[in-house]
Amino acid sequence: MRYSAWQVLKQGLTGHTGWKPAFRTPDPRPSYDVVIIGGGGHGLATAWYLASVHGITNVAVLEKGWLGSGNIGRNTTIIRSNYLLPGNEPFYELSMKLWEGLEQDVNYNSMVSQRGILNLAHTDAQIDSYARRGNAMHMAGAGGKLLDTDGVRKLCPFLEFDTARFPIKGGLWQPRAGTARHDAVAWGFARAADQRGVDIIQNCEVTGIVREGGRVTGVDTSRGRISAPKVAVCVAGNSSRVMAMADRRLPIESHVLQAFVSEGLKPVIPGVITFGAGHFYVSQSDKGGLVFGGDLDGYNSYAQRGNLPVVHEILEAGMAMMPSIGRAKMLRSWGGIMDMSMDGSPFIDRTDIPGLYFNGGWCYGGFKATPASGYCYAHLIATDSPHETATAYRLDRLRSGHPIDERGAGAQPNLH
Repeated sequence: MRYSAWQVLKQGLTGHTGWKPAFRTPDPRPSYDVVIIGGGGHGLATAWYLASVHGITNVAVLEKGWLGSGNIGRNTTIIRSNYLLPGNEPFYELSMKLWEGLEQDVNYNSMVSQRGILNLAHTDAQIDSYARRGNAMHMAGAGGKLLDTDGVRKLCPFLEFDTARFPIKGGLWQPRAGTARHDAVAWGFARAADQRGVDIIQNCEVTGIVREGGRVTGVDTSRGRISAPKVAVCVAGNSSRVMAMADRRLPIESHVLQAFVSEGLKPVIPGVITFGAGHFYVSQSDKGGLVFGGDLDGYNSYAQRGNLPVVHEILEAGMAMMPSIGRAKMLRSWGGIMDMSMDGSPFIDRTDIPGLYFNGGWCYGGFKATPASGYCYAHLIATDSPHETATAYRLDRLRSGHPIDERGAGAQPNLH
């Protein structure tokens, strides 16, 4: 079934009795050409692009829980390509272009809304930094505009300008950025991949990576052994756990990142806004809730919940940026497990074990990278060579002295 306005009209006139399940719930087969560990956004996008671009359809996506139970359903929905370094900006711009055509590609309403993102600047040094970043964005075709104080005031008059502790000097505005419905992204990729013959297997936890003769030959799962000559890992915050099954250590730590949503309010915030004097970002959902977040909790954890000191820090930054939110009630909060790399940038690479591939270390950038991550990972798996926009995301870059330190914060995961 192809979704369309005609289908909506037809089903409405017939009592909505003709809708088909979005995707199958198959049992695992004994063997596949490719097994993808992780049924989040990156795993499902990889399966879709393997099938649609490379014609590889004998693929299984294994998810230990339900579809979307990980970070793909636990983020703040922001999509953007406002990066600086040559190892990052072309990749995220590829992702932005894929976002722009995603709903047509997979025939699913992912609610991609290009409402823009504004990075506030509070010092002259930040203005200089944003000018440099904006130039890098223009060189990659991402666009962007450097605003002065009056430009920011015209765009967001509700911010604190007159008595602010951190005066707003300007900002960097990317109109093409915005938000997307996170769980709908997972459902859309799952449905599209399923229609190409990919098996999406939920409640199937990988318990071991099978090796014979020095190469990967499959995986052991809670539902039996599955053979495959190629096994692709993309499990976000559980990367270290899964790769340990192959006796491999990663330059990655797992940290909790909290997110929050307020009660529904009338439309106020036009796009996404980030605070320049602290770590705080906010947007407004279609239901009216303010969706916001900030820094990591600062300790290693595999828990999908956070702690109160970081809640206080994030709300304090939000109040400094726009005191009016002090009247809003916080509706709920949640946590995601971030796979924080040493330099703050991801990995998409083959491992030293033939047949084993790794995708991880996305830090805060996992959701916005979903389409490009899947596209480039599929290219790597299919051709055994990196995509041209992901050549810098090597596993050995830290050892060889080629880090991609976008923030210049140092070699500690908690600093990124």
